[in-house]
Amino acid sequence: MADKIVIDVFKEKKAEEFTAALAMPDCRANAGSAAAYTAAMACALAGRAAKICAAANGENERLSYIERNCEIIRSYMVHLIDEDVKSKRPYARAVKEGGEREIEATLQTASCIDAEIVNMMKPCLEFLDELSELCPAAEKHIIREAAELAMCACRVAQSIIFSYALQSSDETYRFVTRRENEIFLEERTELYKSIQSKLDR
Repeated sequence: MADKIVIDVFKEKKAEEFTAALAMPDCRANAGSAAAYTAAMACALAGRAAKICAAANGENERLSYIERNCEIIRSYMVHLIDEDVKSKRPYARAVKEGGEREIEATLQTASCIDAEIVNMMKPCLEFLDELSELCPAAEKHIIREAAELAMCACRVAQSIIFSYALQSSDETYRFVTRRENEIFLEERTELYKSIQSKLDR
């Protein structure tokens, strides 16, 4: 009789189980899943800030839009916790069974979820930038904290993208990947700075 296959669904694990699993060297989830988890928390706090702003300023179409989309992105980031695990399977298989050519063919796929995390933190930061002008003073710390989590998720995801790109033998791919992600991070850092400057007024 064949052994029973156990499939971990990391997004359904409690925080205690998830973090304990990450601590194990043989865990299939890694920093990409942690970055998605962090990004989800950033969006959760952004959605909370939108609700606070609506309560303080009156519900309106724009705040409803922000709240709704923060929730959509939060749910998407939770989904990416396990999608990141799936995206790295071909790379892990190539490392175990293949050679340099097989590994090279999996590098872009291995970092695609990390790239999506970086991508989706831009609208999250844009929402936080907008909310920072509307939030009551006593609650502004929530926006600051959400922005910190969003930037942390971006930096972790970008670090993973770089680590895969460095394994490529294609110098152009390595350069373009690094430069593209530097530009992406600069864009998000500008948003982060804008948020901080508004909160410090």
